[in-house]
Amino acid sequence: MNIQKGLKGVVVTETQIGEVDGTEGKLIYRGYDVRDIASSYTFEEIAHLIWYGEFPTIEQLDQTDFMFKKYRKLTPVMEKVLTSLPENMTAMSVLRTVLSAAGDDTFINKPSIEEAIKLTAVIPTIIAYRFRLLEGKVVVPPSKDLSHVENYLYMLNGEKEAEELVRVLETYMNLTMEHGMNASTFAARVTASTESDMVSSITSAIGTMKGPLHGGAPSEVINLLDELSLVDNLEEHLRAKVQSGQKLMGFGHRVYKTIDPRSVAIKNLLISLVGKDEWLDLALKVEQLALKVLQEEKPGRSLYTNVEFFAAAIMKAISLDPSLFTPTFSASRMVGWTAHIMEQAEDNVIIRPLSKYIGK
Repeated sequence: MNIQKGLKGVVVTETQIGEVDGTEGKLIYRGYDVRDIASSYTFEEIAHLIWYGEFPTIEQLDQTDFMFKKYRKLTPVMEKVLTSLPENMTAMSVLRTVLSAAGDDTFINKPSIEEAIKLTAVIPTIIAYRFRLLEGKVVVPPSKDLSHVENYLYMLNGEKEAEELVRVLETYMNLTMEHGMNASTFAARVTASTESDMVSSITSAIGTMKGPLHGGAPSEVINLLDELSLVDNLEEHLRAKVQSGQKLMGFGHRVYKTIDPRSVAIKNLLISLVGKDEWLDLALKVEQLALKVLQEEKPGRSLYTNVEFFAAAIMKAISLDPSLFTPTFSASRMVGWTAHIMEQAEDNVIIRPLSKYIGK
């Protein structure tokens, strides 16, 4: 029996949603190279593309936008659960628990785009509501006028953010909506394959995203850059870390064997919109030196900058608290998760791999 640990290299399904080409360094959404669309379309437009398979007409976009705004508000049950949770509960655990409370007749149906929009629209409200509660601030109700990403920042900060900062975050969220059969998407499809409901499939995905090997990398990049900001000789310090066997967070990827296309798009956007910034300057310098060190110390390993490295720079640029990094990642990936859940339902076979017994 041939065993592939972690299902590495195993193809489990066919999909029309997206493709991750690790060799060429490409990420495709429904036939479009993500680098060509991430910064020139809105979150709502690209979400529509991923769900429906095509960009919306003006009338379709108006309807999608209307539904996003309609479903931003928490249900009474969700609000009651959210306000009763202990303060030491992590943001991802809060998301998982509050969305579980969405499992009433309003949300449990055969997987549909309307249900996908309901869940995607309410995620930022849960995150922002909880964050402001913990900060001892007045909770900001969702706006009926702002776009999806604008509204998220508005609920977090209590005021409208500058257009360029909204665009930076929106581009990041556009770049992280979908990424093939990653761990959390696979978890969602496994649950969906049992013909369970969409809410249960999404909570499976959130529980998977919560793991530090999947959704927690930007926080670790922040820690690395904070550490390096106090160092005199950056290259020497980075080399010592690599030689001692430590992993440089933000470099290397399970799939990409060349530059992560998302990291390039985010990097260019940051340089053009943020401009001169002490934190961004440090990130750019660390990237240059880290790639040099990795090439010299680990020749042939194909270790390049990944999306989490510059995601950390984005979060720093918009002053997003580190506790919000993975929830924000999840808020964007909701689109890909729900698309895969619906695709699984279209031609479903329960996902049930084998295991090899090696016990007594």
